[in-house]
Amino acid sequence: MRAISKLSGWLLGGLLFSGFLSQFAVAGPEIQNWTTSNGSRVLFVAAPGLPMVDVRVVFDAGSARDGDTPGLADMTNSLLNDGAGPWDADQIAERLEDVGAQLGIGSERDMAWASVRTLTEENAFERSMETLAEILARPNFESDDLERLRNSMQTALRLGEQKPGTVAKKAFYRAVFDEHPYAIPSDGTQASLAAITRNQVVRFHKRYYVARNAVIAIVGAISRPQAERLAERLTQGLEAGEPAAELPPVAPLQREQQERFQFPSSQTHILLGQPGLYRGDPDYFALYVGNHILGGSGLVSQLSKEVREKRGLSYSVYSYFSPMRRSGPFLVGAQTQNSKAQEAIDVMFATLRQYIAQGPTQDELTAAKQNITGGFPLRIASNGKIVEYLAMIGFYNLPLDYLDVFVDRVNAVTREQIHDAFKRRLHLDRFVRVVVGNGKTAQPEG
Repeated sequence: MRAISKLSGWLLGGLLFSGFLSQFAVAGPEIQNWTTSNGSRVLFVAAPGLPMVDVRVVFDAGSARDGDTPGLADMTNSLLNDGAGPWDADQIAERLEDVGAQLGIGSERDMAWASVRTLTEENAFERSMETLAEILARPNFESDDLERLRNSMQTALRLGEQKPGTVAKKAFYRAVFDEHPYAIPSDGTQASLAAITRNQVVRFHKRYYVARNAVIAIVGAISRPQAERLAERLTQGLEAGEPAAELPPVAPLQREQQERFQFPSSQTHILLGQPGLYRGDPDYFALYVGNHILGGSGLVSQLSKEVREKRGLSYSVYSYFSPMRRSGPFLVGAQTQNSKAQEAIDVMFATLRQYIAQGPTQDELTAAKQNITGGFPLRIASNGKIVEYLAMIGFYNLPLDYLDVFVDRVNAVTREQIHDAFKRRLHLDRFVRVVVGNGKTAQPEG
């Protein structure tokens, strides 16, 4: 996300944090939802504790919609605040800076968004929402701005090619997702970025930045009628349009794949994995809690104990599921000395095999639940965090009580459910291995 102005200093102080934490520390916030007159879904939480409001407008306009033009979604989104309506980028920044508001934009594989955080004081609120509405509906996409962004993105690509972690991550997504849109590099390629035209950007915006392809999340010290008027205001300049087409399912891997890259680095980067789970997956909580034990809980995870503590092979080793609209990746990663790469891979696989075969202990499960649920209040302890959750709930069509029942769903997970889910869902004989490092010792054996 790019932020182009900052909130007033006092708003970032202790009052902000303590006020939010007291509001929703026990249970999730009450979520209201409706649809605007031109088809946008709205999720709203009234948070009267502080005189501010957060708005996040999310579109199904991520890189999965790039088609044959990698980088198009990212470029379109990044140009939104480079000029809109009567203002250029500097004027947009000044408008918001003058009232202490903050604007953010960003895009991922599934989604793209624009957001505003502002005070509810009339002048600040009006100026912020007027600016956001123009950015969403009437971006200028000036040719000079596009050329500057093109050069910046191409420079970022060249810098990424010098980072073994970036090389490994891109190779991993290509291998895991193959011909699926999730394999498309979000930041494009040198060739695709060079070929993108202004007309392509305009067409992409016209197709995907439409009301029926949008979810609006609002959290703040405004009433339901005010929130309804705000949602209408933000979408009245958008064409109604149509939702984006359904993405194809992610195909399961059929065989083991190994990708090896020579790289002049002192450390070898290792990524192992396969397609994992999707948002709303029935196995989500079993896999989420189970992975916390396996590799998602830092130094106390099984992978960390086996790879880091017992053998000193890696300072950091981890695993995670990244659920998306379709099955996102399950990834296990580590960095190690070039000469220790194969040993680290062997230990990582051995730990995975044992975990799939045996599951967690009851003590591990109890500790994981306490850690996850104990930290949950902090995950919804600010307007900014809640508005991101609302956007996710709306975008992925999750139940409105998702936050209310989260702790109960975590506590309900059993050892048997984790064991069963990991046995059914992980297939080590079909894993992707990506190894980026220096020398033959960095290459996995066949």
